[in-house]
Amino acid sequence: MVHNHEKLLEKVRHDLPTDELLSDLADLFKLFGDSTRVKILFALLESEMCVCAIAELLNMTQSAISHQLKTLRSANLVGNRREGKTVIYFLADEHVHTILGEGFKHLIEERKEQNYIEED
Repeated sequence: MVHNHEKLLEKVRHDLPTDELLSDLADLFKLFGDSTRVKILFALLESEMCVCAIAELLNMTQSAISHQLKTLRSANLVGNRREGKTVIYFLADEHVHTILGEGFKHLIEERKEQNYIEED
């Protein structure tokens, strides 16, 4: 049996984002592929912090944290402001909260389902 997918493919082609947008989205998700960056984002989900506080929390050097913050800032995932000589970092907007929250919910649900299956 031969399937005619012409209408379906036409609709999907019409709704599919451009290659440039899809590439940018892939690059965004790559940023979440580094556990240090994810730890920083989760820390900032809890509270705004300076570099030295994040470094102490994660038991890392300020230089290493600054490097990761620069990457996150370049991607507009984190923002910052000055308070005197101190730079305070925070999550850039509600979208970052949502990405982290939804990703975490997905993992929790997946683990619950795996535990349920393993118990049977």
